[in-house]
Parts: sequence; structure tokens; C-alpha cells
Amino acid sequence: MDCFLSLLGWQGQKCKEKLKHRHTHTYRMPLSRPSLKQVTSLLNKLYPLKYADNSWDNTGLLIDASVASSNEKPRLLLAIDLTEAVAQEAIDQKCNVIVAYHPFLFRKFNRISPETNPQQRTLVKLLQHEISVYSPHTAVDAAAGGVNDWLVEGVSKGSEFTSEVIIRDESNVEGVGMGRLVTLKSPVSILEIVSRIKVSLDLDHVQLGTRNINQMVSTIAICAGSGSSVFSGVDADCYYTGELSHHEQLAYVEQDKSLVICGHSNTERGFLSVMAAKIAENVHELETGADSILVSKTDCSPFQTV
Repeated sequence: MDCFLSLLGWQGQKCKEKLKHRHTHTYRMPLSRPSLKQVTSLLNKLYPLKYADNSWDNTGLLIDASVASSNEKPRLLLAIDLTEAVAQEAIDQKCNVIVAYHPFLFRKFNRISPETNPQQRTLVKLLQHEISVYSPHTAVDAAAGGVNDWLVEGVSKGSEFTSEVIIRDESNVEGVGMGRLVTLKSPVSILEIVSRIKVSLDLDHVQLGTRNINQMVSTIAICAGSGSSVFSGVDADCYYTGELSHHEQLAYVEQDKSLVICGHSNTERGFLSVMAAKIAENVHELETGADSILVSKTDCSPFQTV
């Protein structure tokens, strides 16, 4: 090959440089197909995809970059949003599976234009480095012990309470479904609710919608991400979610209800460390075990308060 390229002169030298760059900087450690199947089976056991809202969601194995044979151990990177930065982090950390809470592939496309489309550029890069992608999304929302139950723990800390599912799953399994309605045994002030939420989500600021800053709260409707459809028809003193439309916000405040709006992914990101710990507890179910289970350091909300 080198002799052939040298005959091409300057063009051959450019090709040699490209090949050298490719072999030097491209590091691949894909999982075997049986190993990836074990990883996805474990994730599905913890957060069953049958609980996801499959009428619109796109969950499960979105990119299968496994190979027929490999001795590599699973090395997972957990993130909320699979951005270009997260993809590069996975490459740098030599991960072979990204668990992206939000579906990386959501809308269909008819052509691949990586030069102008960041999502497609990321897709190509992940395939080049043989990194698989799995998205559990609303399966984590609905699961018992999932993200919504984690939000319940944070907002109710220090109080005796009960919690019930707002929209029960068709399976009728106890504790499974969308949203949670918390009833506190003793009312607390809305400012105390806000304080608990800020601590549990590790946020400096949230949005509070209320007509009465001294309101006492006994019931709290909770939904990670967007609570729009989940809160419909639910009566509570306070509604705690990531986002609502402007008119929905106005309607609740007009009814003398309080709103705590935290930003869509801010209500989800803190759960990644819980998910990582849960996977680690069950990693013995993988024949090869796991090399590492990492939580992304580059994954973050696209918004900041300025």
C-alpha cells in the first residue's frame, strides 16, 4: 500500500496522512451482539419498555452498533440529551453504549446531511465509533422507583405523606403509570415546597407561579418533563413539573393554584445518578460484568439564568 501511495506523489502523501490520522485517533471497542442484548435486557428489566407511552415515544435500542464477536465489557455513559458534546464524551471515555433518556432519534428523515445537520453528524460519528444507543424515556417516567417517584422523595422530604399514580398503566401494576399525586399529612408553605425542590434538583432558581406567597400546600401534582397532559383534570394545591404552556400556567394561577416550573430536563437530570446506581446493583446479571457506568459531565440544560 505504501509503495502504491508513494507512486502517486503529493496526492499519495495526503492519503497516507489521512490513513495515519484515522488509525491513530479512531478507537473502537464495540460490544458483541450477545453482550449488548444482555445490557438492553437489564435496562428493560429495571425500566420495562411496555410501560412507555408508545403512542408517540421512541424507546429502546435506537442504534445497534454491536459486532458478531468481541471480548469488550460494557462501558455505559448515561445522559439526558445525546448532544454532539455527549457523543464526543462517550468517544473520549471509550464507552460502547450510551443510555440517553430522551430519544436521540425521534423525527424521520429522508436524507443524511452531516455537514449541516448536527443530529445526523452525531449519528454518523457514533456509527463510526461503533457506539450503541438505548433510550428508556417514558418507561423511566412510569416505572415504580423511576424519575417521578424520585421527584416525590425530594418534595416530600421531612413530611409524612402518601403518593398515588395519576394515570395508571394499562398493566395495572401497583405504582406504575404517569405522574404522581402527593398528599402531605400536615400542610407546608409553598415557599417550603420551593426550597425542597431546589435542594433536591440542585437548582439555584425555579419559577414560582402563585397569587398567594403564603399559601399552605397539602396536595402536589408531579410530572417530570412536561406535565401538560398528565395534569389534565387533576385537582391539587401545587403543580410541580418542568414545563407548561403559557395558557396552562395562567389557568392554574387563575384558579388560585401554585406552580413550580423548573425547566424540562432539570426535573430529570438528577435522576441519572440514581439510575447509574441501580444498574450497578444489578450488573452481576451481565455475564461479563461491566467496565464502567458513567454519568455524563457534558450533558446539561440548554438554558441558564442570566
